[in-house]
Order: sequence, then C-alpha cells, then structure tokens
Amino acid sequence: MRFPLFGKFLALGIVLALIGAVLVRIGFLVDERAARQREAVASVEQSHAGAQTLAGPWLQRACTEEWELTVGEGKDRKTVPEKRAFTLAVVPAKLEVQGQATQDVRRRGLYRVNSYGAQLSLAATFGSLAVLQPQREHAGSKLGCGPVLLTVALSDPRGVRSATVSVDGQPQTVRPGTLDARRPRGLHVELPAARAADAAPLDVRLSLELAGTGRLALVPVADATRFSLRSDWPHPSFDGRFLPATRQIDDRGFSAQWAVSALASSAPTDLLRGAGLCDGQPPVSDDGSERVAAVRAGCLDTLSVSFFDPVNPHVLSDRAIKYGLLFVVLTFIAVALVEALSGRRVHPVQYLFVGLALSLFFLLLLSLSEHLPFATAYAAAAAACAGLLGWYAVHMLGRWRSGAAFGAAIAGLYGLLYALLQMEQNALVIGSLGLFGALAALMLLTRRIDWYALFDGWRRDIASGDAQPAAPLPAEG
Repeated sequence: MRFPLFGKFLALGIVLALIGAVLVRIGFLVDERAARQREAVASVEQSHAGAQTLAGPWLQRACTEEWELTVGEGKDRKTVPEKRAFTLAVVPAKLEVQGQATQDVRRRGLYRVNSYGAQLSLAATFGSLAVLQPQREHAGSKLGCGPVLLTVALSDPRGVRSATVSVDGQPQTVRPGTLDARRPRGLHVELPAARAADAAPLDVRLSLELAGTGRLALVPVADATRFSLRSDWPHPSFDGRFLPATRQIDDRGFSAQWAVSALASSAPTDLLRGAGLCDGQPPVSDDGSERVAAVRAGCLDTLSVSFFDPVNPHVLSDRAIKYGLLFVVLTFIAVALVEALSGRRVHPVQYLFVGLALSLFFLLLLSLSEHLPFATAYAAAAAACAGLLGWYAVHMLGRWRSGAAFGAAIAGLYGLLYALLQMEQNALVIGSLGLFGALAALMLLTRRIDWYALFDGWRRDIASGDAQPAAPLPAEG
C-alpha cells in the first residue's frame, strides 16, 4: 500500500462512524422506551385520575333581568321584551387548606407511575353575601335568581373518593358538577334559601379525599390563602406561580406551607372573570416564561407540587449516551498512545471490538435500569464492560499490566460519567475539568516523542511488513 498510515486512519474513521451509528440506534431505543413510559402514565391517568388542580370554594348565583323596551314611532311604535342573564359571584375572604398526601405508586408492566392519595381539609370564610343580591339596571324590570351555589372546580373529578361539606356547622348535600360552563368539572352545594338571603358572614368546611397522578395544585382563590401540605414523598418539585414560604424535605417525606394574598396573585379576580384551569399542567411559553403563557392561555395561578422521581432511567440513559462517542474517542486515543509508546500494533478490528464493548454498556444500562435501581444497574453494567475490556486489553496489548491499567482507566471513565449524571448542575464544570485533565496527561506522556521519527518508522514498518501484532501471552503453569 502506498500510504499505509492513511489507510489505517481511514479504517479507524470507518470504525468510529460504525460506533456512532450504533450509539444513535441505542439512543432511538431509549426514546422508544421513554415513549412507552409516557404511554403507561397516560394509561394510568385514563383509568385512575390525572394531575389534580383544585379551585375553590367560591359562591355564585345565576340571575336574569327582564324588562320591556319601546321601539319605533307612530303606528310603528311597539313594545318588545328584553332579557339579560348574568352571574353574581364572590370569593372567600380567607381560605385555610390542610393536606396530607400519601404516595400510591402504580405500575404498567415495567413502568412506574407516581400517583397519590390526598386528604384535604378546607376552611373558607366569606365576609358578606351582599354582593349576591341582584341590582336592577332597568326601572320596573323583573329580577329572578337561582339558588346560591357553593362551587369547587377540579381538573379531574374522577379522583374524588369522598367529599363532605358543612355550612355554618350544618352538613350539606354534595352534588357533582359545578353548573359553570367555563369550569364544568367539580362539585357544588346548594345553600338553603334562608341562608342565601342573609348577608351575614359565612363559614364553610370541606373535607375531600382525592386521588391523582404526578401533580397536586391549588388555586389561591381567597383574598388570603394559606396552604399546608405534608407527604411521605421524598422528592417533591415545587412549581406553579408561588414557591412555599417554608418547607422541610428529608428521606421520610416533606412538609410545605404557602401564604398568598390577593395583592400578590390575580387568581381571585381571574376566577370571577372566567379564567379556567389548565388540567393540572403548568403552561410554559417558548421563552420559558410560565406567567406569560398562563396569561395567554387564560389559566389561573396555582400553588403546586409535583411528585417527581429524580432517578428516571430513561432520562439518565439518554444523558449518558450523549457522552458515548466522547468515551469511544478517548479510549481510542488511549489505545493509540499505547501503540506509540510500546511499538505494538493494534488492528482496526480490535478497535472495533473495543468500541462495540463501550457501546454495549449503554444498552446494558438501559435494560438493567428497568428492573433494578439505577445505581445498581449502572454498577453492574460498568463492572461487566470494564472487566471485559480489561481482559481483552491483556491479549490485545500483550501484557497483564497494560491490560489491568486499561481496565482501570475504563472504570475511571465510567465513574466520571456517573458523577456527571448525578450532578446535573455541575456537569459542565466536571466534564470540562475531566477533559482538561485527560489532555494534560496525554501531553505529559507524549512530551518527549519525536512524532516525525515515529510516523516515519511506522510507515517503513507497515510498508515492509516487519512490525508484528502483539504476541499472545504464554500459557500459565
């Protein structure tokens, strides 16, 4: 061959392309398994209950006003009936919510779905019901109003296991639906006619047993809202429009307290204007501004917590694969360095086997993490691949010491990758420092090499066929 080194570099380039294609295919497989995970979540939500958002309670009353209007002049003069329909509503002056959420993990095949059961106690105080008394806009008109309804809206009422309501200490009958076309899902209570005509303050107590999946949110509908929530879920993610004023998180669960006034949130006003729920999901705009997207979507502000699972095997596997080609390149550089320092030749087929073993790690990680805790799956996959590569390097490089060092280096790379996966916020600095260290070590080891002389020697040896692959190890014993 006229240019033997070029031929080898070309062969290594083809090997890298093949390994890259394998990694891309494994990445597609990760995406497919993640899609099945989402399908499992959707299946549980369809048959159980989805993310829950609760708004209320508030009072509303549907009214109509009828009057006669004279139109035309002379013989064309006539009287026509007119009618307008309107709704009167009032939000609580104070709302106190105490909640206890217990994890109720469901499974669909291999996939875990984070559902929960919540016990909520709501205490609402309405300062006055005078606003629910209709006022005429036309003299001599007839006013007619329906009953005053105590209304609670829910994003998914299938999760309601039980609900009890008392008004001024008297138990009331709870009915499904809200009779509100803008927020039809939930429950309502019809206040007694005598109480509806009384403008005195009103005290409401509501106990609600609620099931849901993934997320629990509360709309701060009162002029002053306080929300306390405890749970045995150890990995909460607080989102919505307001973070908790205080919170405590440990391995046994979390507790959080929110305090929001109407000065800080437009939720009471937006509720009266007809803004809707967002079905338990916070809207996110293209620029990441949740508030901008919420206003555009006409959604109510929420206080919310997501029952987040930080060890998602598909997310972590996807993040790991992004470093896959870099790992292969670093390993190939290490093998080439051994070639340069020891004079032993490594065939491109051997490079291919090493690259395939490195790629197989990510497939092992994905498959094992669906059955085992992620840390255990990672350790098993890393140990298997590092052991295989160390054993193969002993025969590829012809020395036990070189093979052991090679396996230890691979294990170190897997350790670095695990650190990158566990510390997402510091991944960039750890990765950049690791690459800088690898480059510094490479420069240190090769600082005395005469590359011109080395490449000339390789070219002559390859052209003449004098250089031989590493000899097999002698049999033991």
